[in-house]
Amino acid sequence: MDLKDSIRIIENFPKDGISFKDITTLLQDASALKYTIDKMVSYLKDKHVDVIVGPEARGFLFGVPVAYGLGAGFVPVRKPGKLPAETLEIEYSLEYGTDKLEIHKDAIKPGQRVVIVDDLLATGGTVVAVTKLIEQMGGIVVSLNFVIELTDLNGKGRLHDYNIMSLVKYNK
Repeated sequence: MDLKDSIRIIENFPKDGISFKDITTLLQDASALKYTIDKMVSYLKDKHVDVIVGPEARGFLFGVPVAYGLGAGFVPVRKPGKLPAETLEIEYSLEYGTDKLEIHKDAIKPGQRVVIVDDLLATGGTVVAVTKLIEQMGGIVVSLNFVIELTDLNGKGRLHDYNIMSLVKYNK
């Protein structure tokens, strides 16, 4: 199955010059969604995964069913102020400015084998921040898994020490 057939492209969104990859159409397509989850689960099934981590918010959409398929737990990484218990926070750079993410302080145990699942790998800023949080907690990042990779933004170059899998690749 070619997942590109299920991903809507919206030009000049959210601003001029951006070619937005809309996954809502993939989520609406039952066979494309099942294929996506099945491919990720199949790729990870022999990696002895303890927990899936999904960054807010689209990482939740793919991370939870992948965790279920593997019989693993799921840990959300959220924007500040959204998690109720004690958290660890990381600030990271964006193209213009900074952002922050948080994880529950007790969410990852030392030695746990962790996979990050998200919808998109672009510049890699978010996933670099998430890997730092996991490793700070003693987790072992086994794999980084994405539905889409924007290859021309070279996010993979910032993550060369990690096993990376993406299902669909676009130049822009």
